[in-house]
Amino acid sequence: MKFHNYYTYITTNPNRTTLYTGVTNDLDRRMLEHQQDASGAKSTFAGKYSCFNLIYYEYYRNIQEAIAREKLIKKLTRKKKEELINFFNPDWRFLNSEKEQEKGDLPVWDLEMEDSRPW
Repeated sequence: MKFHNYYTYITTNPNRTTLYTGVTNDLDRRMLEHQQDASGAKSTFAGKYSCFNLIYYEYYRNIQEAIAREKLIKKLTRKKKEELINFFNPDWRFLNSEKEQEKGDLPVWDLEMEDSRPW
C-alpha cells in the first residue's frame, strides 16, 4: 500500500497580521510558490498579502481529510486560529525560514497531536 502525504497549513505575512489557510501535498514547493507570487504577480490571496511564512501545519495520509480540515480551519475565527497556532508553534516561528531551520528545534507535527489540538 502506497502512502501519500498531505498537509493542511497556515501561513502569515512578515508582520503576522494576515493568515492564509491551504492544503498541499508538498509543503516546501507550496511555500516557494507563495513566496514567488508575493514577490511577483501577486495573483493569489497569499501573494497579495505576502503570506508565505509557514507557522502551522497538520499531516494527513488522506486528501479528503486534509481538505475537510482546511475547510474547518477557514471557518474559525481569528482568535481560534491563533489558539491552534499557539498550540503547535507558540512563538509563531516561521517554520520555512532557513534561519529558523538551522536552529534545529522547530516543532514537528506528530499524528498523536491530532487528539490534543484545540480545534
